[in-house]
Amino acid sequence: MTHPRMRLDDVIHSPVRLSIMAALRAADAVHFGLLRDELEVSDSLLSKHLASLEAAGYILVTKGYEGRRPRTWYTLTPEGRAAFDAYIAALREIVDAAGQ
Repeated sequence: MTHPRMRLDDVIHSPVRLSIMAALRAADAVHFGLLRDELEVSDSLLSKHLASLEAAGYILVTKGYEGRRPRTWYTLTPEGRAAFDAYIAALREIVDAAGQ
């Protein structure tokens, strides 16, 4: 199994989960409402995908308040960051090979 597609992580491979991981990679922490609005998905769809990423150990969920408003923030774990970086490296390898 040497083709780079074999290294694509099925947990990340969903377009919504890939988008979540990319958004979290670019920030220290992102709250639920911002993720929902940025990714243009429903609350229920976002919740489902966040639960999958949390179960895989790729994101950390922190609940708290911003002023008087309850907020839930999401951050990448070190494992999530490594998994995302490996996923992107495999994609780049696939794309680069296609250009040769």
